[in-house]
Amino acid sequence: MNILIDNMQWVLLVCGLLTFSMIQAVIVPRSTKRTYFGESPDNKTTDLLVRNWGALIAAGGLLLIYAGFNPGIRPPVLIFIGAGKLVFIALVMTTGNPTNQARLAVILDSLMVALFAAYLVATQGQPAA
Repeated sequence: MNILIDNMQWVLLVCGLLTFSMIQAVIVPRSTKRTYFGESPDNKTTDLLVRNWGALIAAGGLLLIYAGFNPGIRPPVLIFIGAGKLVFIALVMTTGNPTNQARLAVILDSLMVALFAAYLVATQGQPAA
């Protein structure tokens, strides 16, 4: 488990950059809807919701990157972002027929949640660095 603890900064940087990539939803919401959900309703309200969703996810990516350089804030950041990823995974898995991109996101988010949980368990009771 020490290998994960010793390399958590790099794990958080990679996870943060992957998560931040959802900034694409802010820039091209219709393309993102089509890619992740297989449809692209053409209205301003849906675009607004997808842009907001993408901005919140991208902000989570920035938090992960920040936590990579600040070990003291890692536990709450990992719990918050991990919980959000778990909700996304559950929602996608209950839709019935996710797109390939949504499946890939579920796989990557599941891996991230597992890494976050392993780190939290491994560092439980240790003082923040």
